[in-house]
Amino acid sequence: MQPKILIIGTGGTIAGMADDAEKPGQYRAAQLSIAALLAGVSGIETAAAGPLDAVQIAQIDSKDMNDEVWHALLKRCDAAMHDEAVRAVVITHGTDTLEETAWFLHCVLGRLAKPVVLTCAMRPANALMPDGPQNLKDAVAAAAALAADGQPLLREVVAVTGGGELHSARWLQKVHPHRLLAFSSGEQGPLGWVDGVTVRLRQGYASPAPGAADGYSGSQWLAALPAPASQPWPWVEIVTSHAGLRPGLVDALQAQGIDGLVVATTGNGTVHELLLEAMARARQQGLPVWRSSRCSDGVISDAVLPGVADLEKDLAVALTPYKCRVSLQLALALAQVQAKA
Repeated sequence: MQPKILIIGTGGTIAGMADDAEKPGQYRAAQLSIAALLAGVSGIETAAAGPLDAVQIAQIDSKDMNDEVWHALLKRCDAAMHDEAVRAVVITHGTDTLEETAWFLHCVLGRLAKPVVLTCAMRPANALMPDGPQNLKDAVAAAAALAADGQPLLREVVAVTGGGELHSARWLQKVHPHRLLAFSSGEQGPLGWVDGVTVRLRQGYASPAPGAADGYSGSQWLAALPAPASQPWPWVEIVTSHAGLRPGLVDALQAQGIDGLVVATTGNGTVHELLLEAMARARQQGLPVWRSSRCSDGVISDAVLPGVADLEKDLAVALTPYKCRVSLQLALALAQVQAKA
């Protein structure tokens, strides 16, 4: 039997319903099941070029995304990577935290033998002109796409957003609250486009090869990250440097027991003097404090892309503050495992 594409539903606007189809901005997210979504996409079997299967692991508005759903996604994706009956994974997701989930999966799964493609929608399913059906069909087409050698075209976590744009989890950002083309990869641009059942990659883009030194890591992370209900994952918060900042916030967070802190700095890593003093005190007390820029494009000049084992107390990170938070959380989780070994 031909291997299937597994579609995992988590809710979001793509599964939302509006009380009035002519007012798509007023809706309730996560109302339709993944099975119902698939039933409403014409030609999706053709785009898949093979069988489809669907599973619902959550039904939430993605603004409420949490560690429990991330753990469930990791568990399902890891099982799919080891299942010969599955050739690719597509995940339906809300737009609000799509970039964070994509980055989490990128970090924990590593190099992929099978595509993992996320997709979303800006309009609910019953809008007069919903964007979800086309986005889902495009995501399935991207997951099914093959290279010239017959191997999967995509070997990193990607997202298919409005207009058939294909974005890497590394650069993906939501940049607009309501237009259909709500996502961008900033200065990097999309890595490709999906046109019907055809996937076109940006000139010069090379999909990571399987079997690289930093290969698949999903099983190891599944062992390292316990179910959050039994053992909470490390607590990392984000503090933003801004005009008129007042002292006390970092101290209050430390008093609550945070494990790490990300500072969204102004410009090229600059920080309000009061926050700078609080950061120094936190580091002296052993709290890891990572810096990211609040600018939508570019990164701090001395920023690096950290490895999960890179747990310095002061690090400028070449990620958005939200993705930086995910990376610090994972670094802390790995440190906890190593401390117990």
